[in-house]
Amino acid sequence: MSPNMVRSVCPYDCPDTCGLLVEVEGGRAVRVSGDPAHPVTRGLLCPKMNHYERTVHSPRRLKIPLLRTGPKGEGRFEPLSWDEAIERIASRWKGLIVRFGGECVLPYSFAGTMGLVQRNSGHPFFHKLGASRLERTICSPAKEAGWRAVMGDTAAMDPAEIEQSDLAILWGINAASTSIHVMRDALTARRRGARLWAIDTYRTPTCEAADEAFIVRPGGDGALALGMMHVMVREGLTEQAFIRDNVLGFEAFAEKVLSDCTPEWMSPVCGLPAAIIERMAREFAAAKAPFIRLGCGLTRYGNGAMTVRTIACLPALSGAWQRPGGGLFTGTSTGDAFPLQRVTREDFMERPTRLVSMNQLGAALSELGDPPIMSLYVYHSNPAAVTPDQNAVIKGLERNDLFTVVHERFLTDTARYADIVLPAASSLEQPDLYRCYGGYQSQRCAAAIPPVGEAKSNWEVFSLLAGGMGWDEPFFKQSADDLVEQLLDFETPWRDAGMTRSLREGEPVLLTPPSKSKCDWKTPSGRIEILSDREPEPLPRLLATHAAGDGFPLRLQPATTPYALNSSFYEQDGLREKQECMALMMHPQDAAARGLTDGRRVIAYNDLGEVVFVLKATERVPAGTVVTEGVWWREFIPGRRGVNALTSQRLTDSGRGSTLYDAAVEVRGK
Repeated sequence: MSPNMVRSVCPYDCPDTCGLLVEVEGGRAVRVSGDPAHPVTRGLLCPKMNHYERTVHSPRRLKIPLLRTGPKGEGRFEPLSWDEAIERIASRWKGLIVRFGGECVLPYSFAGTMGLVQRNSGHPFFHKLGASRLERTICSPAKEAGWRAVMGDTAAMDPAEIEQSDLAILWGINAASTSIHVMRDALTARRRGARLWAIDTYRTPTCEAADEAFIVRPGGDGALALGMMHVMVREGLTEQAFIRDNVLGFEAFAEKVLSDCTPEWMSPVCGLPAAIIERMAREFAAAKAPFIRLGCGLTRYGNGAMTVRTIACLPALSGAWQRPGGGLFTGTSTGDAFPLQRVTREDFMERPTRLVSMNQLGAALSELGDPPIMSLYVYHSNPAAVTPDQNAVIKGLERNDLFTVVHERFLTDTARYADIVLPAASSLEQPDLYRCYGGYQSQRCAAAIPPVGEAKSNWEVFSLLAGGMGWDEPFFKQSADDLVEQLLDFETPWRDAGMTRSLREGEPVLLTPPSKSKCDWKTPSGRIEILSDREPEPLPRLLATHAAGDGFPLRLQPATTPYALNSSFYEQDGLREKQECMALMMHPQDAAARGLTDGRRVIAYNDLGEVVFVLKATERVPAGTVVTEGVWWREFIPGRRGVNALTSQRLTDSGRGSTLYDAAVEVRGK
């Protein structure tokens, strides 16, 4: 590499954790590209990160602390020094804790950065403060719960095995937008002769790249899997030798799917004709090594965990696991590779404090508990835009007695409601250590450039706040690099001395899972547990979504876009302009029935609120479903609310996850 080239890592919530090469001139990042030496990236970056320097040096960057001067939500502030900001925050917290106790303070963060130190550096501070704990379950805990119900602690298969598959199935994952390296590997399998299926709720770019796309009703994925397994059992297409040696509960499950899950009964639930379900079942069973790559979107329904649990039975019935390239991949778990408790420090809690679901922030702020939430500290998240039931969240943020601090890079929707805004560092301005959840790669990075303005990292701010609280705890006097070293100074079968040395030098490393065998079932029975006495429902079954009973005719799908990640990247004009506008995609048949025309402003509404969109009539969306892509900032949308004014605080059937995709609406002209 040239002397002005620095290795770094993409910090965003993506399964790939890409390696970056950052060209630095005069203390500025002038170019960002994919690292060709990274085992997964191999030089390929998504459109969002191809010009990451435009985010790092955006004219919208916050560079100094700010103090609110106008009403909450208007975004009027005046400059503040760091010393004064820390003193104000600490003083306010001390007073609130005297009156209400530490649990009146609530931190709110999620995955704005995925680095092990910077993402988790608030935990030790708030544990010591005695604050309420945030239940961070907005993404995919239902997926994990569904997998564990069948597979227990069984290690994930190598995702690269998709290239050895003869039937690659991208199920509920728009890989072309959200996981481009999965898309690359799936297309490699296709070039080698594999069939490529995409299963989703509308025709995504991934669907366009597949041999066949199967468009299901929102929340109907479990019904499709049950209908397929009915056919496999009925026609003797299951692999009995594998089932006999590896599967628990097949007989009871087979009896259930034969009696209750005919393709004719599953068809109206999943939205596919019975004949298509039957053909999919036969082709899946005939494949030598079918590979299912499962996304997260299909888990964000009231039946999300049961859906994953049901789909997880498919490779068990076909015996796919026993052959290279066959099986089911939901994600990797590499938590044992690093002793994260050395950063999170649960031992700082005098006692376990209450848990508040991040999916029910609106209720937590508005339905005052004991003690009430009197202060909110937000870092690397934008809850005013991304959290369910936006109207309830904003109502809470508007409380004059709520002391809100936001540590951010930009004046986001949430920052506009803050009493104090602190400028945050980007990933290129701070050290960290990263691990992946879509594979097994890990990498350490140093700061590539100095801080922009007076921006500070999460760890720096929490160290300052610890001093402001008057704590003399040595832990908070360490540097972020000290914490990284503590994570690396740990013997584990996941990495040897050479790998640890490479990590210390900033090189990408592939961790080694301790379990080498794909068929090493880590369940109480030592088998794949289709029948599980640990679960409230011993067998997988058809489970309805929440929105099925809401009384509105259209199912709303908040979806991904290649040009944003949740509410991130809207600071980049070029990426935002590629999205054009906050559009609502609707089938022409549904638009005509409502007298709506392409390009006009419309209002989608339900019992929670109403949102203004620009209508896009398109056959990419099936009749009965409407889709909007991205989570837009308020300053760029046609109305005052975003898509999450239409999503609810209801939770998944297991895992207490969000049900962001489980919404129903009606649409009228504006």
